[in-house]
Amino acid sequence: MSLPWAAIDCGYEDLKVFAPYSACADLPIMGSIMKQISKQILTMIAVLLPLSGPLMAMIQPVSAQSVVSYVVTDPLTGVAIGGMDPVSYFVDPTPQKGLAQYEAFWMGAPWHFASEANLEIFKRAPEIYAPQYGGHGAMSMARGFVSDSDPTIYAVFKQRLFLFYSAANREAFMLAPDAAARQGEANWPGLSKMLSTR
Repeated sequence: MSLPWAAIDCGYEDLKVFAPYSACADLPIMGSIMKQISKQILTMIAVLLPLSGPLMAMIQPVSAQSVVSYVVTDPLTGVAIGGMDPVSYFVDPTPQKGLAQYEAFWMGAPWHFASEANLEIFKRAPEIYAPQYGGHGAMSMARGFVSDSDPTIYAVFKQRLFLFYSAANREAFMLAPDAAARQGEANWPGLSKMLSTR
């Protein structure tokens, strides 16, 4: 035989329970048990928290090496800026995918190039062709934090390559590119210290 169900006021403004009539008698008891357990837990915390102070003072802070690298690399291949040829942003109408046969190592990461000529150009002056801030999002850097970037979302501004996390970030950067670039340059030295050089 099933018991009839009814809405029960448990004594709390925001809580209404649907339960069989026989459960009505247990609800006030359960409420008082819950209150008692809550009081006991709070009492234990109040007693133990001051005692843990000396223990916490003995624990030395640990500095962890960053999992974010100085140069943005593809998480699967480890190639800088997703395997795109950094020189192609400047010399071709659209950026080109690099080839593994034309590879150079710079700043702890392999870089791929679309041709041997682009590889040689990069070797002579990598600081000119590599993206600013190690390829991290330029607008994020201007805002004071590090983010990855998408190598297909970019801007070449004042002969410097800037990569962005999203098209919206690129648009925000392009609203005031001088100010954003200056702010990114100001933030980069401090933020780059937290990045891994492998």
